[in-house]
Amino acid sequence: MKSGRHFLQIPGPTNVPDRILRAIAQPTIDHRGPAFASLAREAIAGLQRVFQTTGTVVIYACSGTGAWEAAFANTLSPGDAVLMVETGHFATLWRDMAIKLGLHVDFIPGDWRRGVDAAAIGRKLEADRARSVKAVAVVHNETSTGVTSDIAALRRAMDEAGHPALLLVDAVSSLGAIDYRHDEWRADVTISSSQKGMMLPPGLGFNAISAHALAASAVARMPRAYWDWQPMIRDNAAGFFTTTPAINLLYGLREAVCMMEEEGLASVFARHARFGEATRRAVKAWGLELLCARPEEYSSALTAVVMPDGHDADAFRKVVLERFDMSLGAGLGRLKGNVFRIGHLGDFNDLMLAGTLSGVEMGLAAAGVPFTRGGVTAALEYLSSHIS
Repeated sequence: MKSGRHFLQIPGPTNVPDRILRAIAQPTIDHRGPAFASLAREAIAGLQRVFQTTGTVVIYACSGTGAWEAAFANTLSPGDAVLMVETGHFATLWRDMAIKLGLHVDFIPGDWRRGVDAAAIGRKLEADRARSVKAVAVVHNETSTGVTSDIAALRRAMDEAGHPALLLVDAVSSLGAIDYRHDEWRADVTISSSQKGMMLPPGLGFNAISAHALAASAVARMPRAYWDWQPMIRDNAAGFFTTTPAINLLYGLREAVCMMEEEGLASVFARHARFGEATRRAVKAWGLELLCARPEEYSSALTAVVMPDGHDADAFRKVVLERFDMSLGAGLGRLKGNVFRIGHLGDFNDLMLAGTLSGVEMGLAAAGVPFTRGGVTAALEYLSSHIS
């Protein structure tokens, strides 16, 4: 038995604040009764504000993977061409899903250190004279790499190409942590889930849906049953769900939105950006390498750190867990053993970041990883001179 709290510093699931835990702990109610109808309407309206949309939002009892599938199933038909970009592990998994669903994927290769190249997508779409590409599907904040892509620039490139393809965006690790503007950026489907910036346990998947996507769903021929938007939209209008909803997580979702709006969404995003910069200053002071290659693409939600040659990131993470009771994110896919990830999103403050970085610095020493001391000091100096 270890004393003190466990530091959960993976980039999701994230720490669930006490207010949300208390909200989730309320007695389960009748999901066909008037109290639930009020809860559902409030949860959906709150989620619209976080997505920054006045359009349709659908909530599923699922993970982000389910919300991925819902986006494809409702907008596309078997054999449709989809343009995707290899920005990291989750972009690759989403590609794999598309192939399994019978879609034809043009997967633009990447080095997992850079985000979406909007100009490259624009050129692909300009060359598509037959308009065979039906959707562009990209990850906004790649959780495996700590790289954030510029969705506004991507939308501009699509507009300049004059192409009618749908824009599908994974915002699983950005919603509630990084400024994301569904309506302004004219995303057609934005996918997210509950367990990262939204500060909830896993179990809710989200689709924010444009009018263009709703029109596409009317003619799409992908088989769908559970994932079908239309019954959900019909029943949500009265405050109900087509299938049994995750009632207690909806209590938590309503509370999460209240917390974020009390702080102010702009302040939430600024807080995350501040923690991201402090973390990167610590990494640079340690003499370690950031995985993200471009400063303009640094993530505010997490930082991926490259291990020095000859040192295994998983062995380092094991030392940190056993010695200091802190969980750091593993390298995923082809990054396994080569990077570790520091999550700094969700319910998170200055002292929690200071403790996290102290655990990393002590862990580097305990694991015999070559580094220069002073990373924590560099982060604290930044935090103290940039008060939120």
